[in-house]
Amino acid sequence: MPPLGKTSPSLLLLLLATLFHLSHGDVGTCSHYRPPYLPTACYGNSPSHFPSSNMFAAAGERIWDNGAACGRQYLVRCISAAVPGTCLPDQIIQVRIVDRAQTSRSRPSSNGATIVLSSTAFGTIADPLARLVNVEFQQ
Repeated sequence: MPPLGKTSPSLLLLLLATLFHLSHGDVGTCSHYRPPYLPTACYGNSPSHFPSSNMFAAAGERIWDNGAACGRQYLVRCISAAVPGTCLPDQIIQVRIVDRAQTSRSRPSSNGATIVLSSTAFGTIADPLARLVNVEFQQ
């Protein structure tokens, strides 16, 4: 067992996912966008704030909070869609907000979503051919 304070990232994510599942977050809609991702409303032309896992998102107006959303991290899971079977079961992802959906260079697959995931992040929780899904999310 690792010493306290040196917990592995995967164990921490598992713990967060378990808490997320038990506590239920907010519900909203989710779309996706593709490259180019730069420049962003949060960090301009700097790619340094993008996670190497490509698990990032653009904030919709509901969570943008006048730019305070930049850098926030959210746990997100797909809960339903217009077409049954679109959500991938038991998939929870952690994404970092790096942009504002309304002003992103690449247009979202559907306008007005609460959160717009990178194509990699979206494909982890839902069929990548879907334009919009319903999600549960928690900061």
